[in-house]
Amino acid sequence: MAKIRVHALAKELGISSSDLLKVLEKINIQAKSNLSSLDEEEVSKVKKAIKSEKQPTKSKSTQGKKTSAKDGQAKKTIDQPKKNKEKSSHHQNTSKKQRDLDDKTSGDGKKKESKKSPQKPHQQNEAKKNKPVDNKKQDKATSQAHKKAGNNGKPATGETNNVNDQRRKKRRPHKTGKTAREKQKQKEKELREKENTEIKIQAPISVKDFAEEIKTPVAQVITKLMGLGLMMTQNESLDEDLVILLGDELGKEITIEEPEEAESIEESYNLDYEDNPNFLKSRPPVVTVMGHVDHGKTSLLDVIKKSRVTEGEAGGITQHIGAYMVNVGNKKVTFLDTPGHEAFTAMRLRGAQSTDIAILVVAADDGVMPQTVEAINHARAANVPIIVAVTKIDKDTANPERVYQELSEYELIPEAWGGDTIMVPVSSKTKEGIQELLEMILLVAEMQELKANPNRKAVGTVVEAQLDKGKGPMATILVQKGTLRFGDSIVSGQAHGRIRAMLDDKHRNVKKAGPSTPVVVLGLNEVPNAGDQIYAVEDDKLAREIAEKNIAQNREEKLSASNKVSLDNLFDRIKEGELKDLNIIVKADVKGSVEAVCQSLLKLSNEEVKINIIHQGAGGINEGDINLASASNALVIGFNVRPNINALDLAKEEEVDVRTYRVIYDIINDVKAAVSGMLDPDIVEEVTGRAEVRQTFKLPGRIIVAGIYVVKGKMVRNGRVKILRDDIVIHEGDIASLKRFKDDAKEIATGFEGGLGIENFNDIKEGDVLECYILKEIKKEL
Repeated sequence: MAKIRVHALAKELGISSSDLLKVLEKINIQAKSNLSSLDEEEVSKVKKAIKSEKQPTKSKSTQGKKTSAKDGQAKKTIDQPKKNKEKSSHHQNTSKKQRDLDDKTSGDGKKKESKKSPQKPHQQNEAKKNKPVDNKKQDKATSQAHKKAGNNGKPATGETNNVNDQRRKKRRPHKTGKTAREKQKQKEKELREKENTEIKIQAPISVKDFAEEIKTPVAQVITKLMGLGLMMTQNESLDEDLVILLGDELGKEITIEEPEEAESIEESYNLDYEDNPNFLKSRPPVVTVMGHVDHGKTSLLDVIKKSRVTEGEAGGITQHIGAYMVNVGNKKVTFLDTPGHEAFTAMRLRGAQSTDIAILVVAADDGVMPQTVEAINHARAANVPIIVAVTKIDKDTANPERVYQELSEYELIPEAWGGDTIMVPVSSKTKEGIQELLEMILLVAEMQELKANPNRKAVGTVVEAQLDKGKGPMATILVQKGTLRFGDSIVSGQAHGRIRAMLDDKHRNVKKAGPSTPVVVLGLNEVPNAGDQIYAVEDDKLAREIAEKNIAQNREEKLSASNKVSLDNLFDRIKEGELKDLNIIVKADVKGSVEAVCQSLLKLSNEEVKINIIHQGAGGINEGDINLASASNALVIGFNVRPNINALDLAKEEEVDVRTYRVIYDIINDVKAAVSGMLDPDIVEEVTGRAEVRQTFKLPGRIIVAGIYVVKGKMVRNGRVKILRDDIVIHEGDIASLKRFKDDAKEIATGFEGGLGIENFNDIKEGDVLECYILKEIKKEL
């Protein structure tokens, strides 16, 4: 038997917790409060003690009953002669009484009636049984009296009333019946009182709601909490243990009620349902590429889909999920490229949950690393088969055998060693083993018999989402069931809308997308959360209705989860008075990156400094972010985004620290140093000016020069420049040339035009914003 708490045992035994604590004290069992636990042996001792206390009481009551019964019999015997006398005298005097009724007034009659002692119910019954004839005579006499009164013409109201009253007395209900009704009422009253004291409450619950449930003023509940050493407001939450403890303190019998499992919104609207097996058709496999950072995942995909993605990523690190569809022979395969950096755990998990096959990339020169192990666990949790691609085998330091050995420790044994894990050595440079890897993917997919119903409303997963200044919210979607069509009404969490445009992985417009097809959709009213399900529904009205219900549900969940206090973290909450808070606002180019940055920053909290993410979102840094940062004394961190001109001016005016980064390592290192108190002098960017690209000019040798107009500050020749398109950094590099008319210039001031060339970059377009900055060494402050 498991241990049981004092309050639970008290309820089982039908006594109060305080009484049980007294019993425990008597039998020398230590229990400090009603939350103390008792083992099986102690419970049996308690039950014996309570049983022994009850036995003497029971015997006493039994004796009492016997005595009262004997007394009753004796009384009955003594009263018997009296009854007989009363019977005889009663019938002899009947005629005399009737004569007296004529002479007396109605008042006298009532007086006489009140003086006369009423017979007991059982005596009346016996009289009726023994003398039925006398009763008839009495009735006859009464009727004669009525006739007499009528014949004389005298009013006989008093006499009639007296006789009727006597009859009513005879017909009155037995005393025993009245007592039974009183007992029943008493039982009902006790039951109601018990129901009032025993209150069912669902935990967690706010202090205010708790006070309302137990019908107690909030101030009294807060006073009790203060007595327990808890400084809480009416909006803070109480957990199960605190609810029971408060109930005992306030003298209320509280039962914790388990919340009923509410039907999800998806279930209530039947958005995702099981398909008829007859309607299922073969679909392409979805393959997720996973592994440690810089082990060659994206380079491997580049070779497979014959593109060059790696060069466009800062630091050569993948920081978004990429979704691509590749033709392999006469079949199609969808690839998901997930980040390998430790900050992107949630992103990798999403990739694993949306996939059919996981390709685990391990570098032959590095071996198994922490994120390799994590990728193995994600794939196993998603219950998907793993194919190992051992990359970089063209290097001199490559050692595939070592990789096989290390993987065998995680129960991934190659087929060559008698295991069942497919392992293929590949090289992205020499393209060795690529074809074999693709064949293995198709083989595993064929064995899985992947099928879906294309003729139904689409269901998919949001792989990635971002806010584009020109196009609005954009979501990369992997369709899992049905067919998504241009013009469909869609809903994903709190976001809803109608598809205005649909693009494939090569940025071509498409009208429909079947199962296992990745597409980018435009038309949602806001950026959905990466990892959320997306559903095609009947119309816009239904999509809006579902989104509103999701918003309401999220609000309720936040309210119930906010400020949760429990006995376990009580000590930590009290210590929070000594903590310093570092408030941060995080903005990034896509939702997945926002998630990753926030998780990384929250892990950096230590005993002295607590990090709070007060706001997060996808898109550029705007005036609203600066105002919020100013009001809450927060730092603004931008990842792959920049503040617009108005936001920069406001930040300077409000003295808000805005920091932007392109590599997640730099964010973590900077904030870690700030939290640890080791802020060494660092090289930082000082913005000197901004310019707009008004026109572009092609020069010999495929060189593009931008015709610029300086809108703020100055553009300097020895500086560097960032190219912003919709407030998102697309490139940064050194200024190659700066001219005013045909002359070289050291700088171009505000309000002037000039020409500017950027080293090794020619993709400048009209409307781009160029931000010029110089690198300075100053003391870092956060």
